[in-house]
Amino acid sequence: MLADWVGGASQLLQPLVEALRRHVMGAAKLHADDTPVPVLAPGLGRTKTGRLWTYVRDDRPAGDTTPPGVWFAYSPDRKGEHPQGHLHHFSGTLQADGYAGFDQVYATGRIGEAACWAHVRRKFYDLHVAHKSPVAQEALERIAALYAIEKEIRGHPPNERREIRQTRARPLLQSFRQWLEGCLTKLSQKSDTTAAVKYALGRWEALTRYAEDGSLEIDNNGAYAARGTSGGMPTSGLCRHLNRGSRSTDVPTGYNRHNQRPSRKARRRSGGRYRPGTTPDGLE
Repeated sequence: MLADWVGGASQLLQPLVEALRRHVMGAAKLHADDTPVPVLAPGLGRTKTGRLWTYVRDDRPAGDTTPPGVWFAYSPDRKGEHPQGHLHHFSGTLQADGYAGFDQVYATGRIGEAACWAHVRRKFYDLHVAHKSPVAQEALERIAALYAIEKEIRGHPPNERREIRQTRARPLLQSFRQWLEGCLTKLSQKSDTTAAVKYALGRWEALTRYAEDGSLEIDNNGAYAARGTSGGMPTSGLCRHLNRGSRSTDVPTGYNRHNQRPSRKARRRSGGRYRPGTTPDGLE
């Protein structure tokens, strides 16, 4: 019964969800990410893994007063066809990680790619923690210098941000690239450090696009923050993922819409009585 209420509420919220989608997709720049979510797999006695896609409109760091927004979309898998469909009417720049499923989105030329320095930093950070790598240490220091500039210009208008990035960040980026290329001549081609260096160099154009456009960010942290994860499940994702019309058995909540009952253990705890609107412990 509770699942029926959730399903009914999701239908009533459809106009609001659609208005939110239009607002988010009307931006000139989006942050995007996806996260795994457990969903029911009827007949298998277990859950399967679906995906919740996050699309964020937030230009406040560039001094814009347009209200920010987040739109979630659910899919049963991580195939690239899903973001292609979500972004079918979007034109602008997409800030995201290196997920290959976005490649076809960029291939149209309608959407530009801006990569994420936080991902690059994480690769070097893991190396530094695991091996105390001097190469990783220097890479982290160089990245920190770029972030220090971003901290100073946060909230400034795009033209000021671009000017400061061109004057101060661009030389650091050029020096960083030369240093990374030099590292490749000294490192084993099979090392983890080499993999981290190649990851950065392989995405260099997308990583440095933010220096050319003051409306862009240095990373995709806007999407990660918007997920608002709690135990791996976005707390606001329950109804929002329904905007794609997913089947009732794909609802990532531990319920479905076919009058699923609480477990025997839960019914015993409640004295054999299950009150609609409650969530007994042990719900299967």
